[in-house]
Amino acid sequence: MNDPIQSNGNKTKTPWRRVVLATLIGGLLVGAGAKIFAHGTPGFLGGGHCGFGQADPETAARRAEFMVRFMLSEINASEAQQAKIADIVKAAMSDLRPLRDKHFEGHKAGAELLSKPSIDRAALESLRAEQMQLAETASRRIAQALADAFDVLTPEQRAALVERMQRMRGAHHS
Repeated sequence: MNDPIQSNGNKTKTPWRRVVLATLIGGLLVGAGAKIFAHGTPGFLGGGHCGFGQADPETAARRAEFMVRFMLSEINASEAQQAKIADIVKAAMSDLRPLRDKHFEGHKAGAELLSKPSIDRAALESLRAEQMQLAETASRRIAQALADAFDVLTPEQRAALVERMQRMRGAHHS
């Protein structure tokens, strides 16, 4: 299947925007979110789908809007609802970007700590705690975005969206 929005060719091992957007939209679809760890990679906001890679913020925003409109297309969401939810998703992605940067700084610091002749367990534990706090902050922001987006939809639209996501998940897991 061809993605209507082509990636910029920068494939990365942990494309954070994919997970953020998939989590926000996926959470919209199933009523739960904050799945920010993916594919067993050690990267917070790593793994994921949708071709987001290391896209610049403008490209990521266009892709977010496309994905929101795609996911909401079958539930009779109005243009105003789609635009409002796209804005919510884009704002969350923007807020999560600094956390992603801090995470990758921590990843590099962890690699340095683990490559030294002796392991500094206290420094490693401190780094682990910092990374967990980043994950907690990201999870909280994602949950906020999910609640904001759900407020935009009617109960009937929410139910239809949940049903659509369940069909999509069934197709991916078969």
